[in-house]
Amino acid sequence: MVEQNTEVKYSGFWLRVVAAIIDGIVLSFIFVPLNIFIMKSSMESMNEAMMAGGEPAGMSGSFIFVQVLSFVLPWLYSAFTESSVWQATLGKKALGIQVTDNDGDQISFWRATGRHWSKIISGIILCIGFIMVAFTKRKQGLHDMIAGTLVVKKS
Repeated sequence: MVEQNTEVKYSGFWLRVVAAIIDGIVLSFIFVPLNIFIMKSSMESMNEAMMAGGEPAGMSGSFIFVQVLSFVLPWLYSAFTESSVWQATLGKKALGIQVTDNDGDQISFWRATGRHWSKIISGIILCIGFIMVAFTKRKQGLHDMIAGTLVVKKS
């Protein structure tokens, strides 16, 4: 349990920004090849349809699949990793920070899910929910406050 007088080192704004950049790079290793494959497949289908004298179809199922995956994959990545024994995404782990509940314990998958989707609120209000990390006592963003989480430096 995290108490007021115990030495807890909260992760600041810039460390969390770098962790998010690392996580973006990690996810891009999945999305870039997938998008290239989908674009190549779509272009080939369009060319075949045009060569046969027909009209190219509208949005392909594979394009829609990638769009759905672009929401689902980041959610599962953050929720599973932050609720795991690591308590961190790869970016956070690389920087020695982890996500805990307000008592310093490991969070559940559902709390990590709430934290992930709460980031939409943090971002939609001109990113003020993220900027709050730099100014709050326990370095919490709005999404952390909503989910009841802390991001701390591992001891």
